[in-house]
Amino acid sequence: MNPDNPVVRLCADGMRAESEGRDADARALFLEAWEAAEDDYDACVAAHYVARHQESPEDTLHWNEECLARADAVGDDRVRPFYASLHATVARAHLDLGRPEPARAHFESAATHLAGLPDGPYARWLGLCVARGLRTTGALGGGPADTSVRALLRLLCASADLDALALLLPACRGGLGTLEDEERITEVLRMLRAERRLSGVEAAALDRALADRSATTAPEAAR
Repeated sequence: MNPDNPVVRLCADGMRAESEGRDADARALFLEAWEAAEDDYDACVAAHYVARHQESPEDTLHWNEECLARADAVGDDRVRPFYASLHATVARAHLDLGRPEPARAHFESAATHLAGLPDGPYARWLGLCVARGLRTTGALGGGPADTSVRALLRLLCASADLDALALLLPACRGGLGTLEDEERITEVLRMLRAERRLSGVEAAALDRALADRSATTAPEAAR
């Protein structure tokens, strides 16, 4: 974003007010940015922040949808990095209104745009949010393979096995159901088995998780 753009400056001032706990000032600054917008790009930026300070879920959804519509109207490289976040916020607003079907569709759209974000803490955080949304709306998981991995995770949490959790938990939490994500989880499980460090019920749970994943992927491989 161009820091010399008046709308961007107003939004930056609003974010500063937010961080200082001055929510009323932040809302006023974001509305001022909206009123100062001269094109769809400016309006897209301002609407994103205005949406954060609405008092009802309906108004929050309205502003998030306005933001997405303005991004579509721009339609160039300036807004492409926004789409993962825009679809995720629209999805969250639908969830808050008890609408899982449109929420799922927007979470799925958000997932397709995550690759357009530069790697870093924000991209990883947003990826976790999208993965959580997909699970919440029933777009991910639910089969024996996922159940057995969750059972293993519960055992590792109970034993506070931080080394094993540090490997497995990020792969599971950030997984979006793609083939690459599923292969990453399986690879981590195989690494844990190769260590031969787990024993007893944890080792048995690890074997079950690997067996279930093999059973799930075998029909696909045979096609």
